[in-house]
Amino acid sequence: MRAYEIIAGSVGLEGLRRCDRPDPKPKAGQILVRLRAAALNFRDLLMVRGIYSAGGQKQAVVPLSDGAGEVVAVGAGVTRFRVGDRVAGTFFRGWIAGPPPQPQVALGAPPIDGVLAESAVFDQEDAVHLPAHLSFEAAATLPCAAVTAWHALMVIGRVQPGDTVLLLGTGGVSVFALQFARLAGARVLMTSSSDDKLARARAMGAAEGVNYRATPEWQQEVLRLTGGRGVDHIVEVGGSGTLGRSIQAIGSGGRIYLIGVLSGVAADANPYALMSKYASIHGVFVGSRAMFEKMNAAISVNALEPVIDRVFTFDEAVAAYRHLEHGGHFGKVVIRI
Repeated sequence: MRAYEIIAGSVGLEGLRRCDRPDPKPKAGQILVRLRAAALNFRDLLMVRGIYSAGGQKQAVVPLSDGAGEVVAVGAGVTRFRVGDRVAGTFFRGWIAGPPPQPQVALGAPPIDGVLAESAVFDQEDAVHLPAHLSFEAAATLPCAAVTAWHALMVIGRVQPGDTVLLLGTGGVSVFALQFARLAGARVLMTSSSDDKLARARAMGAAEGVNYRATPEWQQEVLRLTGGRGVDHIVEVGGSGTLGRSIQAIGSGGRIYLIGVLSGVAADANPYALMSKYASIHGVFVGSRAMFEKMNAAISVNALEPVIDRVFTFDEAVAAYRHLEHGGHFGKVVIRI
C-alpha cells in the first residue's frame, strides 16, 4: 500500500517521505480500514520536527492520528463493526471510558503507525462509527481536535446557557470549541491576529473578536467586554506565551483548559491570581472513546459540519504540512487519500 512515514531522527519536513508498505491484515478482534481522508494537528508538526517525544523519534512511523474510512475486512470475533461500516480510529489506544490508561499510547506516534496511508488496522475497541451526514474529509477532522474541545467544554466544563467562553486563535480545537459552545448556548469571545478570521468567527456565532496584534494586552479587552467580570471558560491552546494573560482574563470560579503549546512550554505565568478568583487550570489531552461517541451523537442531532480550511491530495501531503506550518488556516487541514 501507499503510505508516508517520518524517518527516525527527523528534524523537519525533509524527514516526511513516501513509501510502500505491505498491505495490513486484521487479526482476531481487529478491523481493516480503507482510509479515505486524514487531518493534521499541530502535534504532527512537532513530530516531524523531532520534538514531540523526549530525545526525538527513534524509529520510522506512519504519522497522523486523525483519519476516516470504511471497514473492508474483519478479524475473528469482531462484533462492533461489519464490512462497509464508515469509521474513524480513536486517538488513544485502549481508552474506552473513565480515567485514561497508563501509559497512554497514541495513534500515529511510535510504536503505533498512524493513518497517512491507504489502509490501517485498528482493534475493534479503538474505533467509532461516523455521523451519517459527514463526508470522509469532514469526519477525519474529529478524533483529536474535536474530541479535545468536547472534553474541555462539555465534559469538564459542562458549559451552560449564558456562560462566557474565550477561545484563543482559530485553529482546529478553537473552531470546534466555538461550535460546541454555541450549541450549548454560551457567549463566545475569540482572539486572532487576523480581522478576516475574526469576521468568519462572528459569522459562525462568536459574539466578539479581539485582534491580539492590534491589542497585545488582549486580556484587558476581554475584561472590558465582560464588564470587568472575566470569562467562565478559556480554551488555552497557546501555552506559556498566553497563559499569564488567560489567568488575568478568567473570572470568579472560572476554568482554564490547558490544551496546547503553540507559543511554547516555558512556564513563566504567575498562578497566584487563581486563588483570589477561586479559578482553576485543568489539563486536557484529547479524550476517551466514550467521549468521542457522545460527541458524535451531538454532531448528528445538530447536523454540525466541521470547518475545513483546505483539502490536499495524497501526493500533496508535504504541502499540507507546510500549509499548517504557515499558520494561515481557519479550521482543519485535510488530506484526501
